[in-house]
Amino acid sequence: MPLLKFSAKARSGNSTKTVVEARGFTIVVDEPPSLGGNDEGANPVEYVLAALAGCFNVVGHVVAKEMGFELKSLRLELEGDLDPARFLGAQTEQRAGYQEIRVSLHPETDANAAVLAEWLAAVRRRCPVSDNLANPTPVAIDLGSEGVASTKMGA
Repeated sequence: MPLLKFSAKARSGNSTKTVVEARGFTIVVDEPPSLGGNDEGANPVEYVLAALAGCFNVVGHVVAKEMGFELKSLRLELEGDLDPARFLGAQTEQRAGYQEIRVSLHPETDANAAVLAEWLAAVRRRCPVSDNLANPTPVAIDLGSEGVASTKMGA
């Protein structure tokens, strides 16, 4: 199967606000006032959690259908621990990103515990966003058309 390409374009609205266009949708990324923003949208690390929730929802419904049971609804609770020290410029061994993300799935279904255990294993295995978070993914970053400097992370 050929690879699918997804893309987004973004521009700075100000020092904390980013406006992202993806497939005709506009996504506003901002920081809360406590981090210098105007709270016009979720912040980047909250969008990471939102992306993970969205992916688990889609994959959860797909897998339930394949397994032949009805997933009436799925409630998800996500939280993560992030040390802001590196982001704020401190010299630290801690990662800049989440130290851990915890996800709790609450399916509404008539499926029994054994079926749900099999379902959960398949959902965890097949979710592209959780795969990207759990495994190194090369990220190529450059200065665009200027081409002055280029770096590739995670390779």
